[in-house]
Amino acid sequence: MYYIPPSNLRGHDIAPLLAARGLTVDWFNDNDFDPHSPANVARFTYSEVAGLVPFHYRSAVSSLPQLRTWIDGLVASAKERQAERGAPIASITVGPSLLLLGSTGVGKTHEAYGAMRELAVTGVTARWAVTTAADLYAALRPRHGIDSEAEFRRYRDAPLLLVDDLGAERKPTEFTEEINFRLINHRYEHHLPTLMTSNVDPKELAGRLGDRVTSRLREMCERIPMKGDDRRRRAA
Repeated sequence: MYYIPPSNLRGHDIAPLLAARGLTVDWFNDNDFDPHSPANVARFTYSEVAGLVPFHYRSAVSSLPQLRTWIDGLVASAKERQAERGAPIASITVGPSLLLLGSTGVGKTHEAYGAMRELAVTGVTARWAVTTAADLYAALRPRHGIDSEAEFRRYRDAPLLLVDDLGAERKPTEFTEEINFRLINHRYEHHLPTLMTSNVDPKELAGRLGDRVTSRLREMCERIPMKGDDRRRRAA
């Protein structure tokens, strides 16, 4: 961990994220020059997360109480392990997973990126990998000059992983079914926190993802149904 000086995060609007945690912008920008201080850890982690959050969601704030509860649990668990090990900083390494379910445009991706941003300012290290299911499959298709297994391990072993639009393929192939199983099974067995979104009806999940994957998702994830109109259509 290295020192991150206070910075002007124009357009990111972190004040609501900090307020939700009982923190302030002054705390976030506390210039104490301690690389292990919670404020510096928050700046360090947010600087990484800011590079993963698309421009469209740079000011996203989550509104779901289940996501707030999930964040609280991850932070508390990380601090407990820090105290047990006498570690200089608290890091998220294990924890539960969430699956946001709802039709297209109800705000699942917005909520997911909002949760990423809020978790980043808590003073606990959270190292993310982010992808859509479609991008994941594209990145892992065998091609010349690319080590697909090394690329797969980047997602498989990430301390925290966001997979957007899981099950978007209407006709899963043997290749996508294998990727889904290997990814979900590893994270299931190692209790790696995974945040997923899907617009697939719960009754159709097994048909899109396979029985083995669906069974593991049922056990490892809290399912959060989201309802509402298509926000993009309203905005247009």
